[in-house]
Amino acid sequence: MRDVLADLVAIWRGGGTAGLATVVRTFRSAPRPAGASMLVAPDGSVSGSVSGGCVEGAVFDIATTVAANGIPVLEQFGVSDESAFAVGLTCGGTLEVFVEAVSSSTCPELGFVAEAISADQPVAVATVIAHPNPARIGRHLILDGSGSTGSIGSARSDAAVTDDARGLLAAGGTAVLTYGPDGERLGDGMEIFVASYAPRPRMLVFGAIDFAAAVAEQGAFLGYRVTVCDARPLFATRQRFPSAAEVIVDWPHRYLAGELAAGAVDRHTVVCVLTHDPKFDVPVLDIALRQGFAFVGAMGSRATHEDRLARLSSAGLTAAQLAGLSSPIGLDLGARTPQETAVSIAAEIVARRWGGTGEPLAARRGRIHRDELGSE
Repeated sequence: MRDVLADLVAIWRGGGTAGLATVVRTFRSAPRPAGASMLVAPDGSVSGSVSGGCVEGAVFDIATTVAANGIPVLEQFGVSDESAFAVGLTCGGTLEVFVEAVSSSTCPELGFVAEAISADQPVAVATVIAHPNPARIGRHLILDGSGSTGSIGSARSDAAVTDDARGLLAAGGTAVLTYGPDGERLGDGMEIFVASYAPRPRMLVFGAIDFAAAVAEQGAFLGYRVTVCDARPLFATRQRFPSAAEVIVDWPHRYLAGELAAGAVDRHTVVCVLTHDPKFDVPVLDIALRQGFAFVGAMGSRATHEDRLARLSSAGLTAAQLAGLSSPIGLDLGARTPQETAVSIAAEIVARRWGGTGEPLAARRGRIHRDELGSE
């Protein structure tokens, strides 16, 4: 829902009703993961996607009907269904899509969810997608770090789902949970889709150069909260980095040390050092490579890289810690411009995150999408 939230909230606040379709379960080679959403506005405009184009036409029709009659629907699309080829799902997978009408009356909690996501605060939305009592389908329970709002129909159900949804929220997970009709642990009949919205991971870009502006734009596009930091106030300006959430004037190593002390970075954080100057990049890399961040990369020539490694080794970093440095940063795409270079850096970050090889897909065999890190 995050990718359509701005449009959804605008309709909600304006008193309209939108049809919201959300992928709740996938099997085999489904094109979009659970949690992907597509929104149909009252004027018929569409934002988001549930399948990358395979079933959007059919989902549009369903969402339009649901928005009009208010009756939520759980639909399955797969190549084993006779209708699947008609709507275009030929990738070999199966996906289940829950479609609901969203308005201020059907989902009064949406404002709370939007505020939490906007503030980068963790929040989970638990939605009843199947139940013997049709009146319970589509009800929501919203949880954040301090409490909950809404209800899925009974105190017992709320308590059971709250316990499990908090675990998913802590792990940043999204899943369908199964209970008895009143929240019984040993039973079935009620299915709850829990979508967790964790704070955006951070990307720290050190060095306010032209390449940094392009990297910041790519990082924001990938969903990172981007911070650009440089000790030179002439270059570290908001005008030069409109895609960044923050532009900081400070020495890179001092800023990173402060963020670590404040607990503002974690294992999901990505660090891109683009300073090209050992007095800036060596001290910040000395700190970053000791933290277990998701990615630490540095720009520079081969000669710069060798000199940097020698300096970092002299500073006491071990061979294992130095092996965590991606330098020169980026995949070999033949990039020349700042924008092309930023794409190569983003590609390496994505590959590192999901265990990709960086090879052309045409040269590989087997499934395209990985379910877990490195697994196909």
